[in-house]
Amino acid sequence: MSLSKHSEPRRSDAPGPGELEPAVFAQRLEENIARVLIGKRKAVHFLVIALLTDGHVLLEDAPGVGKTTLVKALARSLGADFRRIQFTPDVLPSDVTGTSIYDPKKGEFRYHPGPVMSNILLADEINRASPKAQSALLECMEERQITVDGSTHTLPLPFFVLATQNPREFHGTFPLPESQLDRFLFSLHLGYPSVEEELALLERYQFNQPLESLSQVFPIGVLPCLQDKVRQVHVSNSLRLYLVKLAESLRSHPGLRLGISPRATLALFRAGQAAAAIQGRSYVLPDDIKELFLPALRHRVFLTGSGNPEVLLAEVLRSTPPLPRN
Repeated sequence: MSLSKHSEPRRSDAPGPGELEPAVFAQRLEENIARVLIGKRKAVHFLVIALLTDGHVLLEDAPGVGKTTLVKALARSLGADFRRIQFTPDVLPSDVTGTSIYDPKKGEFRYHPGPVMSNILLADEINRASPKAQSALLECMEERQITVDGSTHTLPLPFFVLATQNPREFHGTFPLPESQLDRFLFSLHLGYPSVEEELALLERYQFNQPLESLSQVFPIGVLPCLQDKVRQVHVSNSLRLYLVKLAESLRSHPGLRLGISPRATLALFRAGQAAAAIQGRSYVLPDDIKELFLPALRHRVFLTGSGNPEVLLAEVLRSTPPLPRN
């Protein structure tokens, strides 16, 4: 297991939390990350939506395509308290949550924090860890707290988990259970770069590592206020019913052995609010839901047989039209 930490002081010229709008925050953050990660603007866009929704993200892809670089660039851009766990089969739950160690001078046990005591936690190659170590993240992700030796410890806020996962057919992987997958707002894929993007990568990284000089654009402390603003975005009754109809279509689909949970419907609802706020709107449109449908649900549905869940999700989206706006 390896841990890393990065934090920077707040910039004096940064706007106060109440002055900053989600659209400005998203634009500047995405532009800053693009200085390090070439291409992948769609994935970065969804990552910012997850931040504003107070959700977690699962990055699924082959090794070496930029997953860890993306997370590190995000942490530097926000000057966040950042930790990393390199998951391996021998990582223990206490390596995630921390442990109590006896202090002979004081005659008592003292809690020694684990890497979850951070603002941004990178759970690298989470599906190489044992199920026990994987489950140690569940309470953290859902409750924002941990329990060690009977004592409860509140995590720093905001708290954001980005887990990377190698494809399931790779050697030495343990599939994440459905209950843990449901804790992630989005499942994102970076993919391999295009020819043009890879040439640009070689040029940009020839003489230095851009990540080392990446500057902070906002302090992590602006997030709670921005998240409050996102929750104020209006969602019409017709759009709420559209979301419920989509969920019902998935739950009754004969090609699925497991549809989406109410938690997934709520996640899509909140992500739609963030997507609208990033566009500078005070209301959600059906197009916001359509854009988020695949990344929010591809990891939450399970087919009765073989096939690609994205094909089925696209089919349900086409066959369930939005309702007239009211």
